[in-house]
Amino acid sequence: MSAATLTPYPVCPVGELPLGKRKIVTLKGRSIGVFNIGGRYFALQNRCPHRGAPVCEGRLGGFFTASEPYAPALEREGEILRCPWHGWEFDVTTGRSVCQPEKVRVKSYPAGVEPPPETARVEKYDVTESEGQVVVWIVTENVEKLKS
Repeated sequence: MSAATLTPYPVCPVGELPLGKRKIVTLKGRSIGVFNIGGRYFALQNRCPHRGAPVCEGRLGGFFTASEPYAPALEREGEILRCPWHGWEFDVTTGRSVCQPEKVRVKSYPAGVEPPPETARVEKYDVTESEGQVVVWIVTENVEKLKS
């Protein structure tokens, strides 16, 4: 019997991924962009669904809205990723397309911070965010033998 589990893959120490920045890594043979947006971490597959471009290398920005004529407002600055080849835009927090969110998306992965691995310490200390590891969780298959 096989069961899917989420396995954490370390990306880098928290201090190496400052606010508003990204890091592109290869995990389990996949190119994945990891983003620090406002202190929250998001991970997207680095492949645009349109033509396979390295989407995570694109420009981060926001989008303009207007509640009335001649009153534009920039919203969600740093959360919208524009594909470097053809300009398709994606929400970094969900992977969904800005124009067709129900139909087009970039694969997203859970990401976050875990405490550093335990070392041979006698005393325990509170983990600060600067000590943690940014990780991406990827589904892996576990094969378990059924005992009769």
